[in-house]
Amino acid sequence: MFALIAVSLVALLAVDLRLVTGVVMRLHDETVPWTVERQRLARNLEELRMGGQRVLTVSERPARNDALLVVRILAAHPGMSEDPRTASLAKEVEAFLTNSAASADPPDMKVWDELSRRLRLLADDLSVEGGQRVSLELDRMSEAVEQTRYKLLLNVVLVAVFVASFLFILRRYLIQPLQRIHRVLISLDGRGALPLLSSSSMAEIHAVEEAIVRFDATLRENEEVRLKLERLATTDGLTGLPNRRHFLGQAAEEMARARRYGRPITVGIADLDHFKQVNDRFGHAVGDQVLQRFAAVVQETLRETDRVGRFGGEEFAFIFPETTPDEALRLAGRLRQRLGASPLVLPDDSILAVTVSFGLADATGRGLEESLARADAALYQAKGGGRDCSVLAAESASDISPQP
Repeated sequence: MFALIAVSLVALLAVDLRLVTGVVMRLHDETVPWTVERQRLARNLEELRMGGQRVLTVSERPARNDALLVVRILAAHPGMSEDPRTASLAKEVEAFLTNSAASADPPDMKVWDELSRRLRLLADDLSVEGGQRVSLELDRMSEAVEQTRYKLLLNVVLVAVFVASFLFILRRYLIQPLQRIHRVLISLDGRGALPLLSSSSMAEIHAVEEAIVRFDATLRENEEVRLKLERLATTDGLTGLPNRRHFLGQAAEEMARARRYGRPITVGIADLDHFKQVNDRFGHAVGDQVLQRFAAVVQETLRETDRVGRFGGEEFAFIFPETTPDEALRLAGRLRQRLGASPLVLPDDSILAVTVSFGLADATGRGLEESLARADAALYQAKGGGRDCSVLAAESASDISPQP
């Protein structure tokens, strides 16, 4: 629509320009020469009137003849014959002056006054006609220029409206959707909710938005797969506790933090008592239930800062940050008490008591492997001391004391 209107206005401007050009050409080729010719005729008529006045007023005959000669030359001028009025009046004046110059009688001045008045009026008419024709052409050109100015102004307004409309449409249907898409792409992480995308009327933008939705769904699927793989890689599938590799990584971080800030830290190793006999007597399914019951009691008892992991089989490792060995002994005793208060009910309604032995070691200022080895030695002492107890590894073997 804009193109049609613009082309129409440009065509109208071209018509007006052609009109102005035509007026200028007529002024140059016709009007101005015609007006100049009219001015020349008017001047010749005035010269004819002045010459006739000299013919009638000069007393010397030679001077009168000279004036009459000038009158005849002006009357015979080719320009006089182009206008019927000037040709007729010039012949009439020439005939009157010729008769007056040849006659002995005094001229009839009343006749001459009338001829002189007619000459003057005709000269004025010729001058006015030339000016009127020029004025008419100039009026036409002025009108065409005025129309061109209005049409040009209308064209400018139309272009301004089109540019404003184009910028509005560009911002609303392209820039703003692209800005929203940019914000959505920045915030995509596969975990948070997908920001709302307004459905765009532009097919290209709509296709991009649909692609973003599909991409977000893919990210969420990938995030779920990543979390599952991470759980599989770091978690024991049976108990839900961290596996050996993941626990060792956590323990190394806690040991490094304790060593950096000079804080106490204790490690421990626990082993379920008579677990092999449980598997042999009741089967591995019951053994798995024993492991799960122990893991549940551990998660209920330990603090958020404590770390635990399944080392393999019925053996579990612990690390207690910001904890002295005596505090760790009390914590291990509380865990054994809760485990003893939560026996496993077997399918035949019999009760299976579950107990655990603990070996603890002060890891402050020591390495992780050394501390775990000392805790394992203390666990061996706990097993040899009757089980279902906690043993703290001391600096020397004679200092090792079991805690019932």
